[in-house]
Amino acid sequence: MTEAPNREASSSVMKMIVNRWSPRAFTDETISDEALREILEAGRWAPSQYNSQPWRFMYARRGTENWEQFLSWLKPVNQRWAKSASALVYIASRTTMIPRTTPDRVFSRTHSYDAGAAAMLVLLQAHHAGWAAHTMSGVSDVDLTHAGLRLPADYAFETAIAIGKQAPAEILPEDLRVREVPSQRVPVERVIFDGTFVEAPNA
Repeated sequence: MTEAPNREASSSVMKMIVNRWSPRAFTDETISDEALREILEAGRWAPSQYNSQPWRFMYARRGTENWEQFLSWLKPVNQRWAKSASALVYIASRTTMIPRTTPDRVFSRTHSYDAGAAAMLVLLQAHHAGWAAHTMSGVSDVDLTHAGLRLPADYAFETAIAIGKQAPAEILPEDLRVREVPSQRVPVERVIFDGTFVEAPNA
């Protein structure tokens, strides 16, 4: 696996976190329904406001009846490489919740945050299980995707994840091949503050 600069971390950070990244090159290997569900099952252990668990995962495995439709919702630039993935997972979150103080549904300010926590556990579980995963916000039309997934009105589409076995970067077109390295991270001093927020120059 190719390593990129500026991904140093203190020795206390789990290697699984540091080594996980989002490749675009996938082999033609398929994933079983059982194996994919084991990866997605990790998401249900995420924390959420009032334990509302607003996340929902909709998936299609390559070669199954829903695959072409799930692929079609992605932007063409993402379809170019995601078509080789073993599975596409779409994540939505319920924007309302029932707090402990009332039986009525109210707006959930943290629905996206909570769904993101669940998605992160899915990414880590995929990495742990030997699969690569790449998160995408790039769909051609959010409203079309929302309708295609048959999401109720109080659900928001969040993101999509491509999951597959990582392949050598050489299989990608040149413009994607040069990007097939782990993304760099900004220095920790720019994101952690002892006290109140301070904007770094040229941030």
